[in-house]
Amino acid sequence: MAIADAARHIAFDAARFRADFPILSESLDQGMRLSYLDNAATTQKPLAVIKASDDYYRHANANVHRAIHALSQRATRQYEGARDRLVRFINAASRAEVVYTRGTTDGINLVAQCYARPRLKAGDEILLTELEHHSNIVPWQMVAEETGARIVVVPVEDDGSVSLEAFKSKLSERTAIAAFAHVSNALGTVLPVSEMVEAAHAVGAVTLIDGAQAVAHMPVDVQAIGADFYAFSGHKLFGPTGIGVLYGRESLLDAMPPYQGGGDMIETVSFEGTTWNELPYKFEAGTPNIAGAAAFGAAIEYLEDIDLDAVAAYEHGLLEQATAGMEAIDGLRIIGTAPGKAATISFVMEGVHAHDIGTLLDESGVAIRTGHHCAMPLMTRFGVPATARASFAAYNDDDDVNALIKGLESVQRIFG
Repeated sequence: MAIADAARHIAFDAARFRADFPILSESLDQGMRLSYLDNAATTQKPLAVIKASDDYYRHANANVHRAIHALSQRATRQYEGARDRLVRFINAASRAEVVYTRGTTDGINLVAQCYARPRLKAGDEILLTELEHHSNIVPWQMVAEETGARIVVVPVEDDGSVSLEAFKSKLSERTAIAAFAHVSNALGTVLPVSEMVEAAHAVGAVTLIDGAQAVAHMPVDVQAIGADFYAFSGHKLFGPTGIGVLYGRESLLDAMPPYQGGGDMIETVSFEGTTWNELPYKFEAGTPNIAGAAAFGAAIEYLEDIDLDAVAAYEHGLLEQATAGMEAIDGLRIIGTAPGKAATISFVMEGVHAHDIGTLLDESGVAIRTGHHCAMPLMTRFGVPATARASFAAYNDDDDVNALIKGLESVQRIFG
């Protein structure tokens, strides 16, 4: 799908975009329309992505890099072609800086184990924020326990924002690593990542950004942000599960030991010792997710004709519409109202468990997420065991918002 050049910076054609996603045309029980509002967990896939995976298995199924026959050459072109698209998509300086991973979690663990663990020592500090996903907490706790380093946490404000001044106040000459989300998966808060990176660099700290919730909703330029590491997943970017990217500055990746040993990550092997392959292959041991890479490349190609600034503006309109409707419902409280937030709404309803909200909405064809959203410290911060979360993507529309509001009004009447 391509948007006419003259209209790209004026409006986003959500109906045309939505038509490319086969699952969104499916009818649920009793012919109900699907309103899929669980995009922070995973996005649906356009036909181009589904077809790319099918085409790989039909026409190019072979291992990459290791054979001269035609199928292997086809597979390698698809695998490496996707990497080239990803380099352009995030504006990495070179393809050596784009490492395939299993997803955001895998990328963060790679940095924790290969960069942080060999370098940190007792007294060093790892700076996190209170709104991080467990994937950006637990790996650092493991490293801290192994090295004697200490976790320092930047508090979240009452509206769900992270104050740049609060972040700066926690930095010191002991800060070795600062790891933080670009966009909160639980609240939709957009963090001032460029300014946070600049402040961290001023005290000599290395930065890692969890970009899982950002890449499908706004332009991301890793060089402009200045991040040392940036991790994201394919499945939150209209691509397949089981594949993602770790961007890392080449000088840092080059100095890091490999994450895993095996095939393709080596240059030479003998029983006396082994030498490593060049970047990025040093971190890509074993047979990779080749079909996933082909489909991921198709997702990026699909997005290259779409103005992500227009997408962000469109999704913000949905957020405003949904927020106004939800604020009119008695007993409903939105958790996280940071200015400029992304199109994710976490909320609670007085006297109603989050799981009951999700169950009743599902009966109306509305798919949301309920629970702690892998952000238990954040739930503790706001004094709730769980929230219900509606998260929007570019293929959502007014009908989805209206279905959500109508469903919540029904929940309120049932429990009211």
